Amino acid sequence: MNMVVPRRQRLVVVGNGMAGARALEEILARAPQAFDITVFGAEQHGTYNRIMLSPLLAGEKRFADIVTHDRAWFAANRIEQFSGEAVVAIDRRHRVVTSARGTQRTYDVLLLATGSNPVMLPLPGATLSGVTSFRDVSDVNVMLDACRDGERAVVIGGGLLGLEAAHGLSRNGMLVSVLHLMPTLMERQLDPLSAGLLATDLQSCGIDVLTGVNTQAILGEDRVRAVLLADGRELPADLVVMAVGVRPNCALAKAAGLACARGIQVDGTMRSSDPHIYAVGECVEFCGQIFGLVAPIYDMAGICADHITGVADSRYEPGIAGTRLKVAGIEMFSAGDFLGDASTQAVVYRDIARGVHKRLVLRADRLVGAVLYGDARDSVWYFDLIQQGADIGTMRDTLIFGPVVASGPAEHGAAATMLDEAQDCTAAVA
Repeated sequence: MNMVVPRRQRLVVVGNGMAGARALEEILARAPQAFDITVFGAEQHGTYNRIMLSPLLAGEKRFADIVTHDRAWFAANRIEQFSGEAVVAIDRRHRVVTSARGTQRTYDVLLLATGSNPVMLPLPGATLSGVTSFRDVSDVNVMLDACRDGERAVVIGGGLLGLEAAHGLSRNGMLVSVLHLMPTLMERQLDPLSAGLLATDLQSCGIDVLTGVNTQAILGEDRVRAVLLADGRELPADLVVMAVGVRPNCALAKAAGLACARGIQVDGTMRSSDPHIYAVGECVEFCGQIFGLVAPIYDMAGICADHITGVADSRYEPGIAGTRLKVAGIEMFSAGDFLGDASTQAVVYRDIARGVHKRLVLRADRLVGAVLYGDARDSVWYFDLIQQGADIGTMRDTLIFGPVVASGPAEHGAAATMLDEAQDCTAAVA
């Protein structure tokens, strides 16, 4: 008697970045033999860790060091891979995708992981040679070429990416100016006091920081030569880096008729408005939110894999955002409602000699937000307290000094040492 072997389902993944690759790992872990898989990626390279672009620019990493899934990995998992071949059309009726080179593949399940696009300000001169974003390896190569041929760089945007770009360019010998529209740097991650400390520390590293400034135009003929500010000042520039944010890349999904607002709209299973199409990563919008941090994107990948493979009926629920960062060697962390409101109290600790600033925001006997600048060793502990909604009433007075002091008599010796060290520091409740 002949056994009928069921046909394996056809899974097509559009996007070869961190979100798509993580979803593939999760799918293979749950059902390694269930799918014939094809992956299309717009970039020529295999999957790499985009977070490591800053060390790559600074010369601390080589490209090979940040590759996470090379061609050998795809071959070992019997995944058909098309690199440098963006998908340009989805035929939902016949379940076929078509690439820019005309390659077509049918699918039973389609996963969109198209990421995001950098925002390029529509300034006069924005298309000049020497103007770039900071989003992928090709941008890093443009910046490194400019470092070899030029002397001055202007970075527009004082968020995390902009400051990382500025640090990397400075490490490569460029004279760097950072322009930021808002009054303080990294306003989404830092309170004003720590942002001010950051600006001072960057200045001491040779990076010029201008906040509360508006860029009016980029000047030059064929290539950038200067940046014109709204107040009339001109800043010489051989390179201009725009780091003013990203937008979900949902053009392909929109053209296919999927429900999109700011991003591709998905439900708690990561399914789009088409039951055969899922989406994960920075291209996604869930309950009005879009996402740019690794942790929620990896959570999405796991949920999506549960449903694509049918192994679990999980649902995605966004958690409290927590971010640990390092800019120019300075450790920072922020989470939750770190600015607070009329219903909260802020406990602030500052060690001027060590360049440390801590701000904890309390609502009743719960920690709801935190900013750590210059010393983020206790970030995991504070983040757990915020996520758990733990009652911190018994350690309210010592919470600012971290878990060793706040743990009580069992750690009395260590606690006493830390308190002695804190004698020349300031701690206050606002």
